[in-house]
Amino acid sequence: MIKILDSAKLSAEAIFQRNNPCANVEDTVTAIIEDVKQNGDEALLRYCKKFDKADLSSLLVSKEEMDAAMEAVEPEFLTILQKAAANIRRFHEQQVRQGFTLKEENGVIIGQKITPVDRAGLYVPGGTAAYPSTVLMDAIPAKIAGCRQIVMTTPPNSDGSIAPVILAAAKIAGVDTIVKAGGAQAIAALAYGTESVPKVDKIVGPGNAFVAEAKKQVFGLVSIDMIAGPSEILVIADGKSNPVHVAADLLSQAEHDKLASAVLVTDSMDLAQAVQAELEIQIPQLERAEIARASIDNNGKIIIAENLDKVMELANALAPEHLEICVEQ
Repeated sequence: MIKILDSAKLSAEAIFQRNNPCANVEDTVTAIIEDVKQNGDEALLRYCKKFDKADLSSLLVSKEEMDAAMEAVEPEFLTILQKAAANIRRFHEQQVRQGFTLKEENGVIIGQKITPVDRAGLYVPGGTAAYPSTVLMDAIPAKIAGCRQIVMTTPPNSDGSIAPVILAAAKIAGVDTIVKAGGAQAIAALAYGTESVPKVDKIVGPGNAFVAEAKKQVFGLVSIDMIAGPSEILVIADGKSNPVHVAADLLSQAEHDKLASAVLVTDSMDLAQAVQAELEIQIPQLERAEIARASIDNNGKIIIAENLDKVMELANALAPEHLEICVEQ
């Protein structure tokens, strides 16, 4: 059950503190990267069998698999993906940077040239869930920027397949090459290249602790987007908020990962207790109930603050990844 705590007895740093069961991540990742660097496809195939229980003959998704995926996805969902892609494309087209030149009076020409990276590597999580939104949001900006080749890696299912919605999103977004590999080994393959995986210039995309550590270790050889931790959400709510909605908002991130941190900050003990009870109703109804339960029990918190001014001070100090404000205007 989620804990109700007094903000006066907590430091800001302690609010998003997590219980992390992963040990020796750095050493494990170092060994995996070196293995892939030395043994290429053979290492990737071995890790797919070990971690994903998939005995693959090829690491690359075929055209036939792409065509089958497009047929398997419901037409209504394809329409949703296409609409989402159009919205993402329209937004990121406004971010395209243009170079410039300036001619000085003495004949000197100065300026700036904007050149896209040649190859972009996208990591898309898999295994416990499928995230077609990650595909769209990572691939479309790279395409707009003018990257010549987009290489996507994602872990396969035990039968060697990739979720059809992931492949459909990749097709819509314009991904060129899809590799059946996940974890630190996929990051290593993108950074160093293998017989099947082209070496890329930049790696983007979310992942677990092993993926984050692998991105950290290959940074410098390749560019990366960031070293992201587990998901976190802070919900600010007053006593007039609907506890059903607040609980659902907390679970929207808690179900991502057992290490995710979902925190409610409120000035109302009545709301805190109602949300605490509502979480116990909603968690068993989730498809990913086991993950949400671990996240809420180990890392979830409800913080009682003296008033809304204190709540806002706390939110500013925390600067959470996701912030939701549920208060009367």
